[in-house]
Amino acid sequence: MRGLPNKGILISGASSGLGKAAAQRFLEEGARVFFCGHEPAGVAQTIAELLPLGQIDGMVADVSDPVAVEAFVAAGETWLGAIDVLCNNAGIAWEESFLEITAANWDRIMAVNLRGMFLVGQAAARRMVQRGRGVIVNMASKNGLAGETKYAHYNASKGGVVMLTKTMALELGPLGIRVNALCPGYIVTPMSLEIDPPGFAEAYATQYIPLGRTGTPGDVAAVYAFLASDESAFIHGETLLVDGGHLAQ
Repeated sequence: MRGLPNKGILISGASSGLGKAAAQRFLEEGARVFFCGHEPAGVAQTIAELLPLGQIDGMVADVSDPVAVEAFVAAGETWLGAIDVLCNNAGIAWEESFLEITAANWDRIMAVNLRGMFLVGQAAARRMVQRGRGVIVNMASKNGLAGETKYAHYNASKGGVVMLTKTMALELGPLGIRVNALCPGYIVTPMSLEIDPPGFAEAYATQYIPLGRTGTPGDVAAVYAFLASDESAFIHGETLLVDGGHLAQ
């Protein structure tokens, strides 16, 4: 991808799944990566696995905590020299019927998926504004565009990310910062494997996905790289689906 070599990439939530795949892809593109994760073991493992590919470091941070977010973004800026790209990736999910959702469970998903997206995005954008340039890619979801049963809290959080992205694009575009959102469909990740029973992904793909397969973290990482690169220089304020045609039905 044009414009990625030696760029400073900040990624929230890169200890596993989509964030980790994105970190790997950016290193393969010649960029430098600083990331956060929620657990020390996951952060250490990601660094150990990806360090042979290039320059990467990370730290533990809770994206729902403003103090932790400021420490993470400041450390990332120091280590990278400058934050050229933010992959605003951290998120959580679990299956739970609407009538059974507790206020505490609702608040936890909103705290990570939407409040965290705002906090990290704002902290990084304030630094990008000082340089007059930057790219932000927010992690939304197909579920932010179409509902799914047993995910009311998750769906609502990702719908919020879609509208947050559009508003950020309106305000930050004139200041030199491009903002877009990724909307993956069914991607097999450690999180999805914890939620869904064996055989579910294959049956789901057969019934709902025109391409006949579920996505991989690498499919999403490639789009992260595209939206961060100069190849997408005139793409702004968009929510890009990566769903194998699921919502085309």
